[in-house]
Amino acid sequence: MSNWTLNEKSTGVLSVTVEGDAWKSACKKAFNKIAKGVEVKGFRKGSVPTKILEREINKQHVYAVAIDDNANEWFGKALEEEKLMPINQASMDMKEVSDEKVVLEFTFSVPPTVELGDYKSLTYTVPEVEVSEEEFNAELDRMREVYADMEEKDGAAEEGDTVEIDYEGFKDGVPFEGGKAEGFDLVLGSHSFIEGFEEKLIGSKAGEEKELELTFPEDYPAKELAGAPVIFKVKVNKVKTKVLPEVNDDFAKDLNAPDVNTAEDLKKMVRTRLENGKKAQAENEAVTELMNKLADVTTVEIPDVMVEDEINGKLAEMGQQLQQYGISVEQYLSMMGKKIEDVKAELYDEAHKSVKVRLALEEVAKKENLEATEEMVEEEFNRMAEAYKMEVETIKQYVNPIHLKLDLVRQQAFNLLKGEAVEKKPAKKATKKTAEKKTAEKKPAAKKTTTKKATTKKTTKKAETKDAE
Repeated sequence: MSNWTLNEKSTGVLSVTVEGDAWKSACKKAFNKIAKGVEVKGFRKGSVPTKILEREINKQHVYAVAIDDNANEWFGKALEEEKLMPINQASMDMKEVSDEKVVLEFTFSVPPTVELGDYKSLTYTVPEVEVSEEEFNAELDRMREVYADMEEKDGAAEEGDTVEIDYEGFKDGVPFEGGKAEGFDLVLGSHSFIEGFEEKLIGSKAGEEKELELTFPEDYPAKELAGAPVIFKVKVNKVKTKVLPEVNDDFAKDLNAPDVNTAEDLKKMVRTRLENGKKAQAENEAVTELMNKLADVTTVEIPDVMVEDEINGKLAEMGQQLQQYGISVEQYLSMMGKKIEDVKAELYDEAHKSVKVRLALEEVAKKENLEATEEMVEEEFNRMAEAYKMEVETIKQYVNPIHLKLDLVRQQAFNLLKGEAVEKKPAKKATKKTAEKKTAEKKPAAKKTTTKKATTKKTTKKAETKDAE
């Protein structure tokens, strides 16, 4: 006999009662199992009389073995009876046990009930983008900075110049650890050193020696220096300034970019790249906004375990990214002065939103009868194999087909949602010249006005599920 009680956040208790012959049979098997290992002086192992065994074997031990051997089976049958599907490992608690029966309680979470609002009325807006001259010129200057030459100059150092210096720091007249270097290149204005260091070197010339009286910040990592007044003795060896290359055909060729041979080719490439980047950013922001709107019309109590799993997944991704730089999560946390609990708290809202969006997309898929066929799954495996330059069978060893099928279903739901959403393009502001032109072109009003029927362009471009989330 079983009874399911659903509590908050789709977490509940499944009470399972086993009694009568079923419980007695389980206890008998447990008793015989224990008896095989009981040794009593004067009897061979396995040949001890039952009456003697009953005195030797504790009843609580029999109950424990009976429960341990049968709990999973009883739990499974109860799940079938109640038509439940756990989404996490159940915890078991023995509430009552005797010769007549045992009552077990299993606590676990189930998929939450998702209530969708009017998801078909959501809007998907991708604003038109344009690259300003300031942005265009800034990108060209950035590229010129990369290929700039450094030249020594005789004049005073200015912000943006590089000074090659020898320096040593003193606290209370004593050199402190880590406060000395020779031939160090410092870009003035880079804020690489404590406040005041770089500012006091502006105006200096090659060959000059200076003493800089400074104070370390109160929150400086090295406690022995935090808030301490110090003196840096600095010798300026050289003052160097950047000489930026001109944007000409030679510069364009030096970049070795595909199909870029002239200055005009370079400018066209830069503008196109900036435009594409802005378009991609605009679309990503539109997708995020659409998913936020979907979350807003969705009501669901999300089990804590689902959010915890999402947070752990994000931490795993963080670990992989840090690993590329040879840093572990523990080292990163130590550098940032944080504990793992702090990072989990910071990730909570984002993780909660991600889970909510996924659940909403799955509910959309149910309502729209969307499913991922075996052909779709196989096609996705082939696409992944090509993308990662691996064999399909190797990919299948790493990717669970059930999870992949669920991803594809969510992707379909997202595509449908995005396609059904009304896509609006904000109108560009008319310039004064354009407005005057339109005014001049106005004709006397006709007796009958014909209005063209507005059409809504549907977006069918495929987006990755990860972006949707």
